[in-house]
Amino acid sequence: MDLAAATDKTAATLRALHVPGRPLVLPNVWDAASARMVAEAGFPAVATGSAAIAAVLGYEDGEGTPPGEMFAAIARIRRVVDVPVTADVERGYGLSPAELVERLAEAGAVGCNLEDSDPRTGALVDMEEQADFLASVREAAPDLVVNARTDPYLSRHADPLADPLAEAVRRGRRYLEAGADCVYPIRAHTADLGALVEEIGGPVNALCAPGSPSPAALTELGVARISFGHNLHLAAHRYAERMVSAIGAGLSPYGVAAS
Repeated sequence: MDLAAATDKTAATLRALHVPGRPLVLPNVWDAASARMVAEAGFPAVATGSAAIAAVLGYEDGEGTPPGEMFAAIARIRRVVDVPVTADVERGYGLSPAELVERLAEAGAVGCNLEDSDPRTGALVDMEEQADFLASVREAAPDLVVNARTDPYLSRHADPLADPLAEAVRRGRRYLEAGADCVYPIRAHTADLGALVEEIGGPVNALCAPGSPSPAALTELGVARISFGHNLHLAAHRYAERMVSAIGAGLSPYGVAAS
């Protein structure tokens, strides 16, 4: 099997894992060590988290990481695992769809997250502009698994009088029409998730964050994908901070509680 055929098969494997009510669970990773840990725990795919990678590399979230460094980090993650890798590439770092797809392929990723708010301002991008972008990505990479993040629940500049549920449904349907495989209404209210699953009409990704339902509860709502964003890296970092504080106080760090 040649490299292109192997890549297509890996992408097909990733796509097939998105099953409503039997979701793909993705504990987001930030480096090669965390990726190896997730793969060795038996998860069938690995997803990167852009905010976590940015923190590890010393940059701000919101496309503060130079594209070369982000794609190099994705490539290091891909190198150490034998399962499909899907990469959070924010809004594409200003790259053309063709170049974005090429960089993803070079890094070994067979899937990606693409968001519909401006990473610098938080404003929602025009829906048709984003749909055209997604369609161009799909045209450039027919087999790439595209998770279209939509941000009505998150955008700092969304209309406060607008209904985020209605807007997420409107955008989600349009992005599926444009070629997305899954829709990710990040930070959607728990009470809205069932309606989002029913009304978007395609696979839905839910975020599992502190205070949100458990993966088991999200599964019952019919989502097809569950991710954890920056939260695992943040928890690990805060634990390390408590250990360092204990050392600074002259104490042993090994009795520090994990939470």
